[in-house]
Amino acid sequence: MLRNELRASVAHVGLALREPEEFALAWQRQEKRYGLWVWAGLAGAAILGTLTYGMTLGLSAGAAAMFAKALLLTIAAGLAWAIPLPALYILHSFGGSRLRASTTLLAALVTTSWGGLALIASVPIGGFFSVAMPSLPIKPIAAAWVVLGVNLLVFAGVGVSMSDIFCRVVAKLEPERESQPTWFLLLVGLIGAQLYYVFGLFPLPVA
Repeated sequence: MLRNELRASVAHVGLALREPEEFALAWQRQEKRYGLWVWAGLAGAAILGTLTYGMTLGLSAGAAAMFAKALLLTIAAGLAWAIPLPALYILHSFGGSRLRASTTLLAALVTTSWGGLALIASVPIGGFFSVAMPSLPIKPIAAAWVVLGVNLLVFAGVGVSMSDIFCRVVAKLEPERESQPTWFLLLVGLIGAQLYYVFGLFPLPVA
């Protein structure tokens, strides 16, 4: 019984990553009831992505820094999405939205899980520059700026892709609404940037 449930959950998570709009729409229409393993799988994909990429941020500083950066990146990313999410649901409800709270949460979870996989795919890029740049015959400050720039580009690319996924899911759930939750995505980005700075994930290189 448990094996069948886990197999079905894996299939649902795969669908969420391949067709996030249809996955969320089936839940909103109550055509599918996703169990706890599905929600845990989506959250796990997001956490795995931030943990994995976070380790590359501390590659040049040793094992302790790698684990610390991985944990801090995961906390920062989670808070950046969790803090403004209730406001999105409340304001959309006041504006006539018929989305349930669980659907709003599911849309965010699908988006972050997709972003987690995108971060995992970006690990070779971030890891390569973190390891290679300090060994090149250039000034350490220049190498540090290049590594910082690469990491910022990776996060910008992943952020834009996640924004596209979230907007597509919301548009599919409520096609009659013309406005997109742009303010919510900007708020996620601003909170995330502040937390990344406070946690020291992307310290500015100094001479």
